[in-house]
Amino acid sequence: MAAIGVHFGYTCACVAVFKDGRADVIANDAGDRVTPAVVAYRENEQLVGIAAKQGRVRNAANTVDKVKQVLGRSFDDAETQAHKSQTKCQVVNRSGKPCYEITAGEQLKYIAPEDVAKLIFHKMKETAQSSLGSDVSDAVITVPFEFGPSQKHALREAAEAAGFNVLRLIHEPAAALLAYNIGQDCSAPKRCRTPFFSPSCPQENILINRVAIRCSCHSSNWLYYVGSHVLVYKLGGTSLSVTVLQVNGGMFRVLDTHTHHSIGGESFTQALAQHLATEFKRTFKHDVTENARAMLKLMNGADMAKHSLSTLGSANCFVDSLHDGTDFDCNVSRARFELLCSSLFNKSIQPIRSLLEQTKLSATDINKVVLCGGSARIPRLQQMIRDMFPDVELLSSAPPDEVIAVGAALQAGLLVGKDHLVSDEESVQVDVSASDILLKQVDESGAEAFTVLLPSGLPLPARRNHTLSGGGQLSSLCLEIYQRFDSEQPEKLAKIILRDLEPNDEHHNIDTVVTMKRDGSLHVACVEQNSGRSEIINIAAAS
Repeated sequence: MAAIGVHFGYTCACVAVFKDGRADVIANDAGDRVTPAVVAYRENEQLVGIAAKQGRVRNAANTVDKVKQVLGRSFDDAETQAHKSQTKCQVVNRSGKPCYEITAGEQLKYIAPEDVAKLIFHKMKETAQSSLGSDVSDAVITVPFEFGPSQKHALREAAEAAGFNVLRLIHEPAAALLAYNIGQDCSAPKRCRTPFFSPSCPQENILINRVAIRCSCHSSNWLYYVGSHVLVYKLGGTSLSVTVLQVNGGMFRVLDTHTHHSIGGESFTQALAQHLATEFKRTFKHDVTENARAMLKLMNGADMAKHSLSTLGSANCFVDSLHDGTDFDCNVSRARFELLCSSLFNKSIQPIRSLLEQTKLSATDINKVVLCGGSARIPRLQQMIRDMFPDVELLSSAPPDEVIAVGAALQAGLLVGKDHLVSDEESVQVDVSASDILLKQVDESGAEAFTVLLPSGLPLPARRNHTLSGGGQLSSLCLEIYQRFDSEQPEKLAKIILRDLEPNDEHHNIDTVVTMKRDGSLHVACVEQNSGRSEIINIAAAS
């Protein structure tokens, strides 16, 4: 059974179909795999996609773009007011909601943003059906992580009005991870880790995050299960979004995300268009920057040149009748484009540094970087990200402007045909620890130090393994478990003392396993490696 994944972006939309075990992006009737999220209103018809975008020069007042910016928002919302000042189409207040004032034809029409979105969703549905040759309605729709309930509701209603049966709304960063199968390989861990494990265990070594689980081939040994940090970098047409997720056992946990609407692919297009305007003035002695229609033509030409420069060393920009019947033809090299946009590249990279600082992670803590959004194709930008993460896998094999739709289609493939799907089931609730669980130790200088065994927000149940070392001459070792809420001082939960230890010439090594159940209770087991002496305690509702 076929299912659809739709990525409805601020400037473009993309649809992918899951069929026969794989997800593929579908090209529209113009042969493009990505469709501009633009709707043009004429007297007797509505145009959606590339035809609407190309016709903006002559029909700007009745052409709606970036409708996602105002979906589900009130007229007084700051985002609505920003959209109102940027769009050529008149935005008016109708009962506290924004509406587009359309003057095509004899009658004045007021079009709600949801009706515009409905036409774009309908275009996506038609694109999928023309490829499949049959009707298909089951779909997963992606939403930005920062979308609130009212915006999600408006997006869902627009999709359902277009004929979709919305199986689920999923966040764009999660869809990007699904497209690369991140977190979906839940197979058993691979080889036991020395020095605690038998070298004869036939599996491979996994050393991430120290989450302990039982080894299937040696019941007395412990394995370390995979947990990793993934950074999703999305540079779309009008916004930049950077998200750090923790992937653990098939679950995605968003550690933090930053979204900036001050920069996007259009920022690069505008920089190139300004350069072209300067070149036109230098050649023909005419300034076209105050001519809105001429600048719109330059923006269209600059946009096409920008896309070409992602794969070619130079691109030709030709604009027919730019000013007073004068045609304009200009060649732009990739080096020139990178020089023009150097400050924008720096601005695009800075949020990564800020996010890592906010999450208290370093570049070496990131295991993978996923690129998505059309402007993430730019080679210079990709190189700057590689320089920031020299030892990290940069995932860009799938076209960045298609990867989110592919992930949505894969999710749709998992859900299609399932019974009892609740309409508002956007995510699965998972029990997490409410506090940090810490182990108190004394370092070589005699100072007290705390080690976080179970961080707050960790999905439950969870288990951690820790080895405590002490001098071989000691006859007893003390273990203290603490909990800490936010930035408060740690509070002692329990003390474990292993007594009557036999002296030796090296060290006493105590294997400690701390398990937290879903109800927040703790189970702590300590075993001295040499003697096998052990202590076990249970702590009720630690979190």
